[in-house]
Amino acid sequence: MPYRPTPRRSMSIQLNALQLTGSIALGLWLGFLAIALTCWLASSFIFNEQMAPVAQAIEQLAKPTVVAQPVPDIPPQSPLFEQYEENLRKNEQAQRLDQARSSNRNLSNPKCQFWLQQDQTAPSEKSRANVLQFCD
Repeated sequence: MPYRPTPRRSMSIQLNALQLTGSIALGLWLGFLAIALTCWLASSFIFNEQMAPVAQAIEQLAKPTVVAQPVPDIPPQSPLFEQYEENLRKNEQAQRLDQARSSNRNLSNPKCQFWLQQDQTAPSEKSRANVLQFCD
């Protein structure tokens, strides 16, 4: 079977500038309408009035309400509790004094050394207060 080439038919295409411009303009316009319609449908679906209760519930979950708690009437503090607080203050002050005495940074501080010596020889509230003030 020998190969027989068939003659090719030529097709003539004529471009009309007016038709081409009109087709492009119509395509752009229809594309814009399709995008606008899609956005409108999406917004109506998202912001539908049926979704309003859900949106309100989400807002309420995002902002927790503060419940006012009643303030209890506090009775006058008992002497035992005041004694406990005083002991806590004394223990804390004693710990701070021990830290000031054992700290190497206070060796180069003359004011601290003076008040540490005063507190050691004649302990008083003033000497303790000055140790806590001048020593780290």
